[in-house]
Amino acid sequence: MPSLFTNRQNLLIVSTLILAGCASEPVAVSTPMLSGEKMLSESKDIANLGDRWKKGKQLIDNGNILIREGRNKIEEGNQMVSEGQRIQLESEESYKEIK
Repeated sequence: MPSLFTNRQNLLIVSTLILAGCASEPVAVSTPMLSGEKMLSESKDIANLGDRWKKGKQLIDNGNILIREGRNKIEEGNQMVSEGQRIQLESEESYKEIK
C-alpha cells in the first residue's frame, strides 16, 4: 500500500507544526479582574463586619463590668444583711436583759 507521505515529509510536517507552536504567542490565562465597584462593595462589607465585631466586643466588656459591679453589690448587700441581723440580735438580747 503506497504511503501518502514519506518519512521525510512526515518529519518535515511535524517539525513545522512544533516550530509554529513554539513561535506563537503564549496563551495568557487571565484571572478575572475585580471591578472597582465590586472592590468597594467588598471592602465596605468587611468594614461593616469589623464594626459589628467591635460592637460585640464592647457589649461583652460592658456586660462583664456590670457583672463585676453586680457581684460587688451583692457582696455589699450580704454584708449589710449580716450586720443588720447582728444588730437585731444584740438589740433583742439587750431588751431581754432590761426586762
